[in-house]
Amino acid sequence: MSKIKDGYYSAIYFLKTANILKNERPNDIVTMQFFQREENVILAGVDECVELLKTEASNPDILQIMALNDGDLIQPNEPVLKITGHYYQFGYLEGIIDGILARQTSIATNCHRILQVANNKPVIYMNDRSDYYYNQENDGYAAKVGGITNFVTTAQVAKLTNNYEPMGTVPHALIQAFNGDLIAALYAYQRFYPTDKLVALVDYNNDVITDTLKVATEFSNLYAVRIDTSQALVDKYFHGKEKQYPIGEINGVNKHLVSALRQALDQQGYRHIKIIVSSGFNVAKIRDFEKEGVPVDIYGIGQALAKINIGFTGDAVQLNGVDQAKFGRHNIVSNRLVKK
Repeated sequence: MSKIKDGYYSAIYFLKTANILKNERPNDIVTMQFFQREENVILAGVDECVELLKTEASNPDILQIMALNDGDLIQPNEPVLKITGHYYQFGYLEGIIDGILARQTSIATNCHRILQVANNKPVIYMNDRSDYYYNQENDGYAAKVGGITNFVTTAQVAKLTNNYEPMGTVPHALIQAFNGDLIAALYAYQRFYPTDKLVALVDYNNDVITDTLKVATEFSNLYAVRIDTSQALVDKYFHGKEKQYPIGEINGVNKHLVSALRQALDQQGYRHIKIIVSSGFNVAKIRDFEKEGVPVDIYGIGQALAKINIGFTGDAVQLNGVDQAKFGRHNIVSNRLVKK
């Protein structure tokens, strides 16, 4: 028996309930529905839940499973999954199903909402550094459901079709290994990975514009530069100019720094070099950047995509075909559900 069927991942009260009903009410048929409470949510994880039921429920062939599909836009209190059968066949999976739906739907929705404000600009899914590594395969799938197509680990693309390849830039660690010499680090990178698009991480010395122009002069094939300045820092470009800007506006990766960098590149004839930004970006910050026309070409986002902010609830709502549920809950009729 698998760990799931053995109840290893199930709350003990579900297991005890299943045991009681198997012995006390073995012929009863229940319907359980799953829903959430947020508006305009991108559903993900329901396909995995259906597969879970078909492999880990008891006698799954006699269950009736009705569900929506991954990628569907859903609304508050809309059922996304309904299961009908003996409680002891599937009741112990309730918490697992809630968890799958909550995680994957949250990530898919986070990605969708970021893309909605990013003005059709590419977004790199950098969530590997924000969560437990075991989650990367399913998280990558959920991110793709939400519309993301750029990933940084092999695990994140493992469940995707169309042969996605992970992408990335030079990390700070490589620059550090060359005693802070960005040029030397990039030459080493290029020697080992000559077919990769060359992307320079230019905030190591907290002097983004100076280092960008050095790199652009040295490498005619430079594709992009990435700014990853900590919010705790103010780039050297602003030294002596602090009073020209409102307090807090020149910390980290900010609109003034990005605009100054774009202007410097353009003035030197490097209009083709793209600007990638990362560190602390979320829906609000990207919306602000896009509203003000900050010249970003690509966003790299991690932590904002990892937040689990959409919860699901499973309720038993019918008993032997008759409505029966806790106060405040009821069987919700939906013509969108399809048999699985």
